[in-house]
Amino acid sequence: MSANIYTIENLLLGKHYRSNTLEGEIVSAEKDPRATFYGMNIESYLVEIGSDRKVRTIGVKVGE
Repeated sequence: MSANIYTIENLLLGKHYRSNTLEGEIVSAEKDPRATFYGMNIESYLVEIGSDRKVRTIGVKVGE
């Protein structure tokens, strides 16, 4: 029996993104070491949204 292995990038793909200025589907995601979210267990990801591929940085909680 094999286990399904997922990455955060794969789990973000296809998810709906909504902010005050942009709404759409996440079409690509990659870890972004440049941005910093202040809080425990939060990683930064650079995501592209929609067909016009606007870029945003989001924080993802990765632990308890």
